[in-house]
Amino acid sequence: MDTTVRFTDRVDNYIKGRPSYPKDIVSLLERKCGLTRSSTVADVGCGTGLLAELFCDYGSRVLGVEPNAAMREAGRQYLSRYPNFEMLEGTAEMIPLPGTSVDFITAGQALHWFNQKESRHEFMRILKPNGWAVLVWNDRQFSGSKFAEDYERLLVQFGTDYAEVHQRGKITANSLEQFFGNSEFVKTSFPNVQQLDHDGLVARVLSASYMPTEGQPNYAAMMEEVERMFRENQKDGTVPVKYDTRVYYGQMS
Repeated sequence: MDTTVRFTDRVDNYIKGRPSYPKDIVSLLERKCGLTRSSTVADVGCGTGLLAELFCDYGSRVLGVEPNAAMREAGRQYLSRYPNFEMLEGTAEMIPLPGTSVDFITAGQALHWFNQKESRHEFMRILKPNGWAVLVWNDRQFSGSKFAEDYERLLVQFGTDYAEVHQRGKITANSLEQFFGNSEFVKTSFPNVQQLDHDGLVARVLSASYMPTEGQPNYAAMMEEVERMFRENQKDGTVPVKYDTRVYYGQMS
């Protein structure tokens, strides 16, 4: 499937079920990279605006770049309260911004969907001299609790191409070195926990592009397993989905 349309029928569940990003990311970039409220940030693969929201709330000018029309409209509506946000139609390989026009480029949960050679060229084209690229992933913890292990088994059992997507999402040190070029980049991580009620858990499961949707084979069986997972693991009406939020930042060359 064309990667730019994988999530077209998942937008509502993506909004309801995907985790936000720690505010520590903004503080980190403020300390280490000189992020200010006068900085211009291009959030590439903006989606519904979860990562862009951090920088909108901080006060920087934020330009979301998103190829999927449904995602683009959802992000535009979600961030409509911020006058410092603008959503643009474009891809990581063809960003609709002039050269040397942004201070930061961010990509949340997205780099593995890009053509890395072409997107690297575009990132370097639009970054100002001494600008920064920031790559972020919310990595779900696969073990450490019964719920985490139940959730992983659910994806393995019912995901149509889960193994392929999971493997694609493993960004290696070598690929990061190639992406950043000769410049050094820094890796850090933050803990992140998402507390989901029943409907939130259903949305989280259905937000994944590899999980069956209503009317598809195995959907009913999958939902029975989701019900069991929630019933056996909930405490006070919620279950915790734990993540390690990985952040890679550097100046590209």
